[in-house]
Amino acid sequence: MSKLVLKDLDIYYGDFHAVQNVNLDIPAKSVTAFIGPSGCGKSTVLRTLNRMHEVIPGAYVDGEILLDGNNIYDRRVDPVAVRNTIGMVFQKANPFPTMSIEDNVVAGLKLSGEKNKKKLKEVAERSLRGANLWEEVKDRLDKPGGGLSGGQQQRLCIARAIAVQPEVLLMDEPCSALDPISTLAIEDLIHELKKDFTIVIVTHNMQQAARVSDRTAFYNLEATGKPGRLVEYNDTKNIFENPEMKETDDYINGRFG
Repeated sequence: MSKLVLKDLDIYYGDFHAVQNVNLDIPAKSVTAFIGPSGCGKSTVLRTLNRMHEVIPGAYVDGEILLDGNNIYDRRVDPVAVRNTIGMVFQKANPFPTMSIEDNVVAGLKLSGEKNKKKLKEVAERSLRGANLWEEVKDRLDKPGGGLSGGQQQRLCIARAIAVQPEVLLMDEPCSALDPISTLAIEDLIHELKKDFTIVIVTHNMQQAARVSDRTAFYNLEATGKPGRLVEYNDTKNIFENPEMKETDDYINGRFG
């Protein structure tokens, strides 16, 4: 069964039609990559998957996004509950700089009212282990999260995202600010995490999409000011080795974008 299903999704910023008519099935416990040139709407689509898009004044969507068969845009659904189930890791690592490493990880749990210190400590360790960061920070859990290197900060943000035990993890260009070694660490981590989570990643790095994802969605736009659209969606191997659309082939082989 697909974890997330996008049905006739149209995305708007006020009067501007940003992305049109996306239909997509995202399978559970796998990695789906969104690729395409700048401005084609891939990050915008990603942000609709946990209702972050509507935080922007005037922004809204038409269509449905089903999580395990339930429409997350149903009026009765609480957006905060959606964001607990569908976590997000942003392009720029954003740990709370003055908070300790441990407090960073469990910030979401504390926010939802968890006060049991033993449980918070257990979750912090489990999540840091899950983000392959425990061995590097276990002796300085009380030090500020802002004191870590860029790659470590990004893994700290991943630990924070998985601490609340979401079902889906969205990643918006999580490696774009990182050096090659940190990037590799995050890619290895994505491979590990897909055993437990459904992952959707936006990346400008096509080699990265080819390395980490099981399926790839290619977005494009006809011209500046026109809505972005989903051109092709398939197993990653097919997209990179035998795309069905000339547009996809041109993009992958560097003929535009």
